[in-house]
Amino acid sequence: MDTRNKIAAGMAGVASMLWLGLTAAVAANQRRLVFNPTVEREVKSPRSSGHRTRPVVLRARDGTRLCGWLMTPLAPGQHPAVIYFGGRSEEVSWVVRDAGKLFPNMAVLAVNYRGYGESHGVPAEIHMIEDGCMLFDWMAGRVHVDPRRIAVVGRSLGSGVAVQVAKERPAHSVVLITPYDSILAIAKRKFRVMPIEYMLRHRFESIKYAPSLKAPTYVLRAASDDVVPHSHTDQLVAKLARLCGDEVVPDSDHMNIPYLEATQSRIASFLTARFAMPIAVPSVADVTPAAVLAADTSAIAIAAPRLPASPLLPIFPLGAK
Repeated sequence: MDTRNKIAAGMAGVASMLWLGLTAAVAANQRRLVFNPTVEREVKSPRSSGHRTRPVVLRARDGTRLCGWLMTPLAPGQHPAVIYFGGRSEEVSWVVRDAGKLFPNMAVLAVNYRGYGESHGVPAEIHMIEDGCMLFDWMAGRVHVDPRRIAVVGRSLGSGVAVQVAKERPAHSVVLITPYDSILAIAKRKFRVMPIEYMLRHRFESIKYAPSLKAPTYVLRAASDDVVPHSHTDQLVAKLARLCGDEVVPDSDHMNIPYLEATQSRIASFLTARFAMPIAVPSVADVTPAAVLAADTSAIAIAAPRLPASPLLPIFPLGAK
């Protein structure tokens, strides 16, 4: 073998070792690529101007404590309700502050994922879906909530949670903010040379569940989105069984879209209109929780574990919600 061939063979060997090493690193650290738990509150003392606000601590099926806020309209009686699922880096206390504009005259439940805010545990797709279904069941059992009118709202990563919860529970309506077809598809786009389909456990394949969604679904996109390209949203929208709207919010990007007045007024108008329509399906008032829950409605501060920073490129860019 001449010198040139030896050099080429050596370079190929080094490249192979680097590829194998990077593949192994991605496989071992995939949780850090998908999730970016934010512990610090976005709003220090969250309170809704249009609701009664109280912190809640709920127990997941395995006993993990999940912390968030329950907001109820000031008027007595049963009300339609909303359950909110946040993004990859999102702590949900801001939802409490903006609930009066986003969800007027609706009961609202915003709970941080495991490892986020004051919630215990470590985030994982399977737990997010199980916990989301538990939150739906818990909300359906509140005396001030009309169990036939519970909507789910998901932003970015949370759109994948909302889709799967709406598939498993009788959601009245669904709102998806900057949704994607699947995290797997986005990961394949970012890690083109790796066998990512054999490595990724947290796939959030919304496109698989979209055709079976029975609830009217409203999609909002950012005008400029470098985290979830519109092509990934297009794939999902094409599969949604009951698409009621697909709009682009002017002057928005992936980070600021939920805070904009244009976004909040669109969501409020869609949900208000949907909730005002006559119920054409059998009552689900007899829905019972899938698990025995223990709720502590007093405020408690629980230190959430903070995951170490990852040296790898995240599937969602760091800071993306």
